[in-house]
Amino acid sequence: MVDQVERRFAEVAPRADFCSLRYVRERSEQIHVRQDVVQPAVGAESCGAMITVRDDGRLGYAATSDLTAAGLRRAVQQALDWAHRPTGRQVVDYAKVPQAPPPRGEYRTPVKRPWSSLSLAQKVDLLRAECRRLKTDDRVVDWMASLWHNKVETLLLTTDGGRVHQMIHWLLPGMQVSANEGPETQTRTLGGHGYARQGGLEILDDVGFYQAAPQLAAQALELLSAPNCPTGVQDVLLAADQMILQIHESIGHPLELDRILGDERNYAGTSFVTPDMFGTYRYGSELLNITFDPTRPEQLASYAFDDEGQPARREYIIQAGILLRPLGSATSQSRAGLPGVANARASSWNRPPIDRMANLNLEPGTSSRAEMVAAIDRGVYMETNNSWSIDDSRNKFQFGCEYGRLIEHGKLGPVVKNPNYRGISATFWRSLKMVGSRDTVGVCGTPWCGKGEPNQLVRVGHASPACVFSNVEVFGGAA
Repeated sequence: MVDQVERRFAEVAPRADFCSLRYVRERSEQIHVRQDVVQPAVGAESCGAMITVRDDGRLGYAATSDLTAAGLRRAVQQALDWAHRPTGRQVVDYAKVPQAPPPRGEYRTPVKRPWSSLSLAQKVDLLRAECRRLKTDDRVVDWMASLWHNKVETLLLTTDGGRVHQMIHWLLPGMQVSANEGPETQTRTLGGHGYARQGGLEILDDVGFYQAAPQLAAQALELLSAPNCPTGVQDVLLAADQMILQIHESIGHPLELDRILGDERNYAGTSFVTPDMFGTYRYGSELLNITFDPTRPEQLASYAFDDEGQPARREYIIQAGILLRPLGSATSQSRAGLPGVANARASSWNRPPIDRMANLNLEPGTSSRAEMVAAIDRGVYMETNNSWSIDDSRNKFQFGCEYGRLIEHGKLGPVVKNPNYRGISATFWRSLKMVGSRDTVGVCGTPWCGKGEPNQLVRVGHASPACVFSNVEVFGGAA
């Protein structure tokens, strides 16, 4: 199909300043075993292409699942029509957006154990075995294990000679157990359903899938009789699987440049960040170093080129606490006059690329977990996100976790349930006082990051160590 699409694009490409075709083919398979019962397997396939035309400073696009020459020709004509409609009324003059050199390259996810190396029956048996290990007590009332695999092939062609072919494989293993006693129900999950990564079945070993069930079940039962997290201002030690949510919501989204420019305000919201902050604003303490890095092959949102053909590079977004650059693609960079990154990304063939996070990581520090615990006189350790709320400027937030432990006089104390904390993005990161070393880093990802009108769900990766924040407002109960 790739060869056919390439030939047909050469036939139908219009006489315009610029034209591109972005072909996407995606295949997914989901397998669930719940309460030891195999659920119906879910498979899906989607295939199509988007034509984008730039002509005389204007842009138009049209998508089609008809990949015949006639279908592509109709899409080309629709894109041209849309490009010429807003004469005198367009927001962006695309003649002023610099045209990058023609992109050429390939990317393929490194896979050690292909998804196809196990039959469907073998995968079901694998999940059955892990699911059975979650039912350790009569108080366990719900338990589940799952696998979700996606294969995404993309081809970007441009009339100036660009060609980028990328093949991405990703896997999301899931595990969840809920325990109940009287009015109390508590749930533990494997990484908060956040262990999506690029790769094959080797990911199961990398995230400890085969060792997780007994501990998750024991913790769910332990939480049933645990007291609520105490209320008060104190230090907080956040595990890596909670830090990824904190980075995502209070750094990633507010730094998306199209949001800062107001494009998303009707749906996804705006940002407390303004263009004049870049280069001078203290976003966090000197320990805060955030990188945009689509080049890490194990992370969920890795690629060689974004969906507009910009080459992917690792860039510091925040360094030593100072805000350096937004998450803005080439068009947004031109509009704002700010540097950015290669993050024009679309969820599929029938959506246009917009500014999105990819792999957004907090660089590790030097503190061991033991050193971080020892440095806290009074605080709470929190692990695995289970609730989040943040205002539409991505500033005031309130997050909750599945599992907590008190820290008293430098030692881990008793387990507490329903640990929650709240803060303000503009000041919270300045309270960062310890950053964990590499052995505290967790690599996580989510395929459910939503934004755009019409909505687009894209995959996003995060890697972060555990971190300590001082003087945080903590409380217990339902968030």
